[in-house]
Amino acid sequence: MKLGEILIKQGMISEDMLTQALEEQKKDGTKLGATLVRMGFIKEEDLLKALSKHFGVKAVDLKGKKIDDSILKLIPSDLAGKYLVVPVSRFGRKLTLAMLNPGDVAAIEDIQFATGFEIEPVVASDEAILKIIQEHYNIQKLLSDVMYEIEMTEAGEQKVKVMDEPDISERRGEEDLSEVVDNRDSGPALKLASKIITDAVDLNVSDVHIEPYEKDMRVRYRIDGILHEIMKPPKKMNRALATVLKVMAKLKVEEKRLPQDGRIKARVHNKIIDIRVSTVPTLFGEKVALRILDRSTVQLNLDLLGFESETLKNFRRAIKTPYGIVLVTGPTGSGKTTTLYSALTELNDPGLNIITAEDPIEYSLMGINQLQVNEKIGLTFASALRSYLRQDPNIIMVGEIRDLETAEISIRASLTGHLVLSTVHTNSAAATITRLVNMDVEPFLIASTLLAVESQRLLRKICNKCRKEMKYPPEVLMDAGLDPEKINFPLFKGEGCNECRGTGYKGRIGVFETMLVTSRIRELILKKAPTGEIEKAAVEEGMLTLRDSALHKLEQGVTTIEEVIRETKVE
Repeated sequence: MKLGEILIKQGMISEDMLTQALEEQKKDGTKLGATLVRMGFIKEEDLLKALSKHFGVKAVDLKGKKIDDSILKLIPSDLAGKYLVVPVSRFGRKLTLAMLNPGDVAAIEDIQFATGFEIEPVVASDEAILKIIQEHYNIQKLLSDVMYEIEMTEAGEQKVKVMDEPDISERRGEEDLSEVVDNRDSGPALKLASKIITDAVDLNVSDVHIEPYEKDMRVRYRIDGILHEIMKPPKKMNRALATVLKVMAKLKVEEKRLPQDGRIKARVHNKIIDIRVSTVPTLFGEKVALRILDRSTVQLNLDLLGFESETLKNFRRAIKTPYGIVLVTGPTGSGKTTTLYSALTELNDPGLNIITAEDPIEYSLMGINQLQVNEKIGLTFASALRSYLRQDPNIIMVGEIRDLETAEISIRASLTGHLVLSTVHTNSAAATITRLVNMDVEPFLIASTLLAVESQRLLRKICNKCRKEMKYPPEVLMDAGLDPEKINFPLFKGEGCNECRGTGYKGRIGVFETMLVTSRIRELILKKAPTGEIEKAAVEEGMLTLRDSALHKLEQGVTTIEEVIRETKVE
């Protein structure tokens, strides 16, 4: 019986529902089960129960389930794709096989013959099976193709080496990855590199790490701030993959002893993606890191970043002051550049001359003059600032204040009537004062020029698809530095699903604190007061701390208590 007939027979759907689903299926080409679930005619768990009852086998939910690579390798990729099956577990000579159609005797016999295992079929959703096949077996096919290519190259049986294959050194400014992959002369190593980048864009990955070790290598994606291992290619692939990425980034292929930095401008799904490439020689080969910069996913709007209303009001008040210094601080990857770009976008006006010195320029902003710092040729933040002061600027954005020279020129610029925006690497707004003093900046200069310091973090958001209310014992809350009596609202957590890759989180939101430099704070700066005293004074004057902002997100059901603890300190 066909799926539609099975569901009608069991009273799960009506004839009319089936007709509508079949019409919809013709449009998008998806499987009928997934179409019925998407249209809301049946829940996925009910679909699995119906199939389980019909075929007389167990149902298994594969969404978010991590299946060991050693189990997945027991079924060849061609059989998995042909019959749409996924091995789930193995016990002795018995292999549990998730299938769309457990009644397909021919498929079971074929797999038994190919693998030598006794097959125990179970039923799973078509969407979950297809996702695992796409994520695992398609990648495995690419890996085996690359390994074959490397072996042929080393044996001298292939005329063209990997490093010569992707002839893309003379690009027209951007490279369409789909066209590169479709080119018959493109090697498997280039196809794998393109696959890694395309998947990274699809999953909103911020960074990709390709890491060689003694006997193997691994590829990891940073998704929502956390690294996830995606694949473990054989060690021999390191050289081929690193070479292809270096060619795409116009780096020196033959240079393997020194770190290199470059950029790739690629077209993925008709979107222009900027990729920063960094290579570093390690003990067992070259490590490659890719920073994915997708303008289409970035919202350069202060109202959308996650500011609490009072914190945003204070930050806006500071950036709209005609002269002085406003600093944004936080660890690497906390969204400082996005905040600064959002501020510049809000300040951007034809009547103002806005110029920036950045390393690197992450996104191009219309109406703003942006300069790429290049320390190799002596173009530092400090030298760029000196030149900018002769360019009649109103607003200057400096990528980072990392030394006394840059700090002093920024102060000089603010004293001569310019608004200066920049970043500093510190853990809190108040700690920025101590950092500047440790750079040997005179306290009286800090007190007379600094308008505000904004500190920030990024919290992972709970996945809306698998969000569920959780109960925490009072002692757990107290161990986390939280008052159980103040947590008088429901707490939520993601259970893990296909949508969030089993993590329970999808997307991130900012938490912020803005410390305005008031007369009281200035007095403390002049006294060289410790960080704790400055922060206490700022809180007494109304500053919402990072922990306060995070607790507001917790109360709104946006994030989890674990994220609040991980990213903010106990007050």
